[in-house]
Amino acid sequence: MARNEKAEFGYVVVYVKDVAESVAFYAKAFGYAVRRLDESNRWGELETGKTTMAFTPIHQHETDDLTGAVHKPGSSGERPAMEVCFVYSDVDAAYKCAVENGAVAVSPPVLKEWGQKVAYVRDIDGNIVRMASHVNPPK
Repeated sequence: MARNEKAEFGYVVVYVKDVAESVAFYAKAFGYAVRRLDESNRWGELETGKTTMAFTPIHQHETDDLTGAVHKPGSSGERPAMEVCFVYSDVDAAYKCAVENGAVAVSPPVLKEWGQKVAYVRDIDGNIVRMASHVNPPK
């Protein structure tokens, strides 16, 4: 790769207990269409724009042997080292929809001092999902 070549951000992969269940949950709770659900239920993708959001099982031979086992938080006071953020024009409505469709409420929408509305939920695997408005809406 040339030093000045900029990589394209292609995927965010979320490790989950049940790929089909998580794909269905994210589609319903956060408003995404399902792009792909592998027949083996070991890979699923959502239509999320330029960067694909994908799901794969927590444990699988290929990745556990190469990079180690996935470590999940041990308590409700712990969180994963990463979170996913979805941006909405109406965070209040998006938060309500997510909670009504199985997301666990963590923090309702709050307007932050920098002008962004932010809310937090947990998905069905306990992962944190931030729901936020644009800091400076696109023009």
